[in-house]
Amino acid sequence: EILRSALRLVGGRAEVVPVETPDRVVPSADRIPCLDPADERGLPPLRDVRLGTVDPRAGRASYDFLLAAIDLALAGRIDAITTLPISKKSLQLAGIDYPGHTEILADRCRARDHAMMLYLATGEATETSRQGLGVIHVTLHMALRRIFEHLNVENVRSKIELADRSMRPLTEGRPPRIAVAALNPHAGEDGLFGDEEPTILAPAVAQAREAGIAVSGPYPADSLFRKAIGGDFDAIVAMYHDQGHIPLKAIGFSRAVNVTLGLPIVRTSVAHGTAFDIAGKGVADPSSLIEAVRIAARIVEGRSRGEPSPSENSRNGVAEPAKN
Repeated sequence: EILRSALRLVGGRAEVVPVETPDRVVPSADRIPCLDPADERGLPPLRDVRLGTVDPRAGRASYDFLLAAIDLALAGRIDAITTLPISKKSLQLAGIDYPGHTEILADRCRARDHAMMLYLATGEATETSRQGLGVIHVTLHMALRRIFEHLNVENVRSKIELADRSMRPLTEGRPPRIAVAALNPHAGEDGLFGDEEPTILAPAVAQAREAGIAVSGPYPADSLFRKAIGGDFDAIVAMYHDQGHIPLKAIGFSRAVNVTLGLPIVRTSVAHGTAFDIAGKGVADPSSLIEAVRIAARIVEGRSRGEPSPSENSRNGVAEPAKN
């Protein structure tokens, strides 16, 4: 019913068709299959949740819907998940103690090592998503002062390795060219602005190169992104959330895609938030969602060709869903 209301709002003519299982889905330009796990999970009705508001009922529903999708993917009943934004405040009000999608996915899949990648198709490849730039983050949803607790040679090296595996379906199997962004201004200026570059980042790069990965750096972050967008690199390993998010979103906000790395399943997402301020106005831009679906399909295609996947990493090879 919520989908039907949204279609009426924008003047859409597609028909929403309830389905009981994913194998009942038939591709169609004028029919939208809808798998609704609400009844079996005992969720409260959502019809009276007001658009553009923080509501614990919506938070609980978004969490349970995500778990249902994860379990379907883990069971091999769907090939990939593409998610829309969730309200972190609604999650908290519902008593769900996760900062976002990435952490829920990692916990449910029992992922040993995971990361978030923003991906942006560049140049003429935008329509096909065949080429682009990926930004992988060493740290993500935490206070800026805490990132130093998580920056060490092992963590940086593991994210470089994850970037190498993850980008191959998006570079059609060729080794991706990876750059590591410096933490400090001017890459530390020979220790004048910090010593993380020679003590943490450079050793991590050296170890990854010894393992055969095409990685270099650390490079000053303020000039690195320009070079990468120009085609010098396929991926950047950023040290923290805003270092990677701000430049990529400034370049292509409506086309950026979030990919969760290190899971036994494929998951992509839009790179924007809930945008409650425009909810119900019929003016939302679907570009990031369309691109997220394209990227998910591209990764699945890469897996079918035997290329390493962003998802090939879990504690036990194929994870069983974690208990709630």
